[in-house]
Amino acid sequence: MCQSTRLTADLPASKAWAEIARVLKDAGVDSPVIDARLLVCHALGIDRVGLLRDPARPLDDAAGALAAMVTRRLAREPVSRIIGERAFWGRTFKISPATLDPRADSETLVAAALELAKPMQAARGSQPLRFLDLGTGTGCLLLTLLAELPGSLGTGVDISPEALMVARTNAASLGLSERAQWVEGNWASGVRGPFDLIVSNPPYIRHGDLAGLAPEVVAYDPILALDGGQDGLDAYRSILSNLPELPPAGAVLFEVGQGQASEVLGLLSGAFAGPGNRVTHRWQDLSGIDRAVGLAT
Repeated sequence: MCQSTRLTADLPASKAWAEIARVLKDAGVDSPVIDARLLVCHALGIDRVGLLRDPARPLDDAAGALAAMVTRRLAREPVSRIIGERAFWGRTFKISPATLDPRADSETLVAAALELAKPMQAARGSQPLRFLDLGTGTGCLLLTLLAELPGSLGTGVDISPEALMVARTNAASLGLSERAQWVEGNWASGVRGPFDLIVSNPPYIRHGDLAGLAPEVVAYDPILALDGGQDGLDAYRSILSNLPELPPAGAVLFEVGQGQASEVLGLLSGAFAGPGNRVTHRWQDLSGIDRAVGLAT
């Protein structure tokens, strides 16, 4: 790989960036320029500003490691997996093979949760809001909400102990360990409420569609975090069959796949049938797709 991409110890960082971008583009990799920059910066231990300030910096001992990273990217391993972290809502989260790789689509769910939670917080005064994140993975949803809403408390649940280790690491790096607790379990089974806001990005890919996903997804994200069963809705049914108590003015929010919003809203409405006001919501992502749905009591 060093020979094919001409990554030598004396090669300036800016030229390495350009060369790697060319190789990735020729291989049909999406966003080759951004990916190349991220790999060069990671190999050299610098950020984007550092690269722009010192473009003539030679690769030196990083040349071999950088070439190995390029090989991995050519095999369609996502850059975030290669460098072990992902930016989400302005913060950096560690990821691992046990966690879903957070994506921009899930920021729609955060925006929706904040839209509902901020008025709740204003009405509560000094009483902290309590959040529940089901299938927490990296903890990116829960920890973002805790960071954006000072004083709030949260519980993240995941079936994978390895994922919970990553979530704990992220909580510590963001200074949120004292406000977050982590539970190993199957969705909300055994979790005691009440919680003011419940959020989840469950697996929602139809089983028959898994093979058609991009290799960056199907080959590297944990299948448990992707496979939603035959119709993609199995996880929603499981979650709604065993939800903890919601107080008055509480809410449940889900991320959903394209075309699933109406079906998931139907499941939500059915789970909360009975007396009392119920308000359902939809939120669109940047592509205009219904990406988050919710029900408020």
